[in-house]
Amino acid sequence: MNETNVRRGFRPVLPVWLDLIFRLVVGGTFIYASLDKIANPAGFAQAIYNYRMLPVFLLHPFALTLPWVELICGVAVILGTWRRGAAGIVSLMNLMFIVAIAVALSRGLDISCGCFHTEGGHAVGLSLLLRDLGLLAVSLAMAFCPIRTGRIL
Repeated sequence: MNETNVRRGFRPVLPVWLDLIFRLVVGGTFIYASLDKIANPAGFAQAIYNYRMLPVFLLHPFALTLPWVELICGVAVILGTWRRGAAGIVSLMNLMFIVAIAVALSRGLDISCGCFHTEGGHAVGLSLLLRDLGLLAVSLAMAFCPIRTGRIL
């Protein structure tokens, strides 16, 4: 770290190749997660209801809107279009999912997460919480770290 970084504050920089991997993993995850929810909004509304966190009047608007936000942000992240903004929204969604999973675990709910499939998907558990924490870390890195241009490695 040189004197200039100390004065301005150190900010990590993502290599281009790592940013590409992050974009493909996070964007691909959110695109895949959105597809079944878009195709089956009633099933997704039921999955949301199972968490017992939203008032009933918000279930259907949330079930109809969230999957499209996931799809649009996933595509934007992969394409690098509005990369930082899309990664910021993905980070907020990941944070929301982490809170919902933690609350479900603390309540001892035995439910499907509704993450990728609206029926019979992954059960809420510690592995799901860890996966979402990893996605949060990667999406935050994309939102806040600039990309190193120039050399690939």
